[in-house]
Amino acid sequence: MGIVAGLDSSAAHTRLVVCDADTGESVRQGYAAHGDDRDDPQSWLLSLGEAAADGRLSDVRAIGVAAQQQGVVALDSGGAPVRPALLGNDRRMQAAANDLVDALGGREAWAQAVGTVPQATHPVTKLRWLSRSEPETASRVAEVMQPHDWLTWQLLGRSSRRVTDRGDASGTGYWSAATETYRPDLAELALGHPVTLPQVAGPAEAAGTTPEGLLISAGTGETMAAALGLGVGTGDAVVSLGASGSVFAVHHEALADPTGTITSFADATGMHLPVVRTLNAVRVLRGAAEMLDTDLDGLSRLASASTPGAYGLVLLPYLEGERTPDLPHTAGSLHGLRRESMRPEHLARAAVEGMLCGLGDALDVLRRRGVRVRRVFLLGAAAELPAVQAAAPGLLGAQVVVPEAGDYTALGAARQAAWALAGGSTPPAWPAARSRVFDPSEEEAAVGQAVRQQFTTVREQAHPGAFG
Repeated sequence: MGIVAGLDSSAAHTRLVVCDADTGESVRQGYAAHGDDRDDPQSWLLSLGEAAADGRLSDVRAIGVAAQQQGVVALDSGGAPVRPALLGNDRRMQAAANDLVDALGGREAWAQAVGTVPQATHPVTKLRWLSRSEPETASRVAEVMQPHDWLTWQLLGRSSRRVTDRGDASGTGYWSAATETYRPDLAELALGHPVTLPQVAGPAEAAGTTPEGLLISAGTGETMAAALGLGVGTGDAVVSLGASGSVFAVHHEALADPTGTITSFADATGMHLPVVRTLNAVRVLRGAAEMLDTDLDGLSRLASASTPGAYGLVLLPYLEGERTPDLPHTAGSLHGLRRESMRPEHLARAAVEGMLCGLGDALDVLRRRGVRVRRVFLLGAAAELPAVQAAAPGLLGAQVVVPEAGDYTALGAARQAAWALAGGSTPPAWPAARSRVFDPSEEEAAVGQAVRQQFTTVREQAHPGAFG
């Protein structure tokens, strides 16, 4: 079928993967950092050009674009940005989010409308912030795109058709994953006047073709592209270990959640990706390592020298407050201190178990809503730590899969491009990511349950009714 390419335009860089469309085999790669002005869309475009330099796209027949999610590129009537982009990780907007929640009549009204409750990250919240903080600028906004939409539009030569996909649209706060339709009235509620939004292309639909005949697929957000690159499907969950954590799973329907704990994303294949986030993941391990005057590898070795349950030591990992459960003003706490438990290895073990139990709580939020979890993909550098790999299957209650390091977001974008090129009802069957698999034995599953119960008991004593 030919050669296809996938682009991953993250917050800091662009990665390019060129693949055989039939086999998924990587042919070549490219990389370029964004410039210093990372909120300038032109820097993303220059980075893309640098990553694709030296003929890396010379024989490519189709390209897919994945990019950082929930950013806002606000354009005037002539298609020019009215200001630098508002990036997804911009945290200035929580007051605007609260304002929007009240404006529609509460959290449940938002959950029913679009499957999500506004947070600082959502584009709908950024529009509200813009209307309140920069009203003159907001008055000039005629259309709104996200980073992947804008890059796709640039590749198509700024065509008259603006395109997004259901995955990226589902993170805006004005597109419903349940009904698969926009709520333009919510964008207007936020900004103060109507605004043009990109068309939502189907999973295998092309956004268009360049004058040179290069097909551009619909593209998608980073999370959705990574899921496509990893090859996750029904029964799979993905736990991402960054400083904070996220848990998402493939599900057959959108999940409305009036508490705002679940964000109802769509994926890039026609399914859904309900997401639960925690504020604390690897920052818990790094903090414990610093206390013990070691690094993450040293922490892992110490934790491995302890035993499950850490001699009764329980770390509630809410160092930055917490989102799941909703404890924004709390702090982390250490429980069960006895003379015999006051050893470095037990503190290290408690940190590993506390982090994983917190993520297990997030996973259980999805399970309680009927999401089946057969295996868990564990991502991030901390997933390589032996202590994490040993404890995770029992504490998460599932088979754990640790993929080899790879450019899965760019790979997923390339797979989408191959799908748009070939057509059909399902994406091409590329090989699964190379991985190590950890199955909990019956004994490990029982021990993991006991440790989770210990954690739950302490959490309920410290924060009664945290999960309602």
